Amino acid sequence: MAETPLTQLPPIDEAPMRRAIELARQGEGWTNPNPLVGAVIVKGGQVIGEGYHERCGQAHAERNALADCTRRGNDPSGATLYVTLEPCCHTGKQPPCTEAVIEAGVARVVVGSRDPNPLVAGKGNAILRAAGIQVVEDFLRSECDELNPIFFHFITTGRPFVVAKWAMTLDGKIATRTGDAQWVSNEASRADTHELRHRLAAIMVGSGTVELDDPSLTARRPKSSNQPLRVVADSRLRISESSHLVRTAHEVPVLVATAVADDDAKAARLRELGVEVVSIPKDDGKVDLHALMGELGSRGIDSVLVEGGGTLHESLFRAELVNQVVVYVAPKVIGGTDAKTPVEGTGAELMADAYLLGNPVIERFDSDLKLTYRVAQR
Repeated sequence: MAETPLTQLPPIDEAPMRRAIELARQGEGWTNPNPLVGAVIVKGGQVIGEGYHERCGQAHAERNALADCTRRGNDPSGATLYVTLEPCCHTGKQPPCTEAVIEAGVARVVVGSRDPNPLVAGKGNAILRAAGIQVVEDFLRSECDELNPIFFHFITTGRPFVVAKWAMTLDGKIATRTGDAQWVSNEASRADTHELRHRLAAIMVGSGTVELDDPSLTARRPKSSNQPLRVVADSRLRISESSHLVRTAHEVPVLVATAVADDDAKAARLRELGVEVVSIPKDDGKVDLHALMGELGSRGIDSVLVEGGGTLHESLFRAELVNQVVVYVAPKVIGGTDAKTPVEGTGAELMADAYLLGNPVIERFDSDLKLTYRVAQR
């Protein structure tokens, strides 16, 4: 069957796809390591069903949209399905969506993103076409792709998408010279940070942050939250057994990545307290961050929010593991040579050696600015 060029698609196709994108975002924080996907079914110019992938392990967007048709008493045969990601064609925790679409008698499928998963990767669209369904690819693709940078990175590399986040004053300080950092950012920015924690699968800090701040590292929102795996990069196993993280390890999981041996006595005590202690290969005496990301990826952890201090951030940048940077800038000036900065270490010798970021997405939270950047390839 001949395909309809994107330039000739009727304007009425845009609204249902944008609704599918809106629906997909409702799954944020609950679908990891699966993608965010939304679907809308239109027949006779009317929406007759819609749905999204709500939680990992549960029905996919297409099947939820078809089930919504049934609840409404609508027949999807001959309808158009708008879906933000190519329908799956393999059996995982759920059966193939292509089967459901074909069985429902859908006549046309408009797809946003292409699925880089080797188990799909064009096969889903090909199966639909072979069944006589008209398939339009790449419709509003850039907008649909923006839903899933985490999934695309994880499914192609097997490693988590790493987000380095910090709050700083206008002069680039994350704390005063005495270490006081409460609070750099305002309440609205801190609430948005909890949304970030909810959306990502893990949150990571270094041992210095645990020692200085004794954080809880949980997502606290008015609505229910996904609680990220709490990860501490702690080469020498300095974490206190009385720290908040250790005391709450039975409530929200804690993984301590260390360079000490598995049979270390303190490691044994921490395990008895509910902490998972994992011995990671060394890199210059410290935890090898590449090995750590490989370990997290093998566990299905698709994303990590790093809220460490300048030492951990610098190590991650130097290892070229940072994929995105999120910065909250407060309208304050601290000053002082000894005040802490977000990325420490020796730093670049030449401006040409600086880490490059893409164009920012700028948001405002009361008096604070939130800047989100993708990290450019070096």
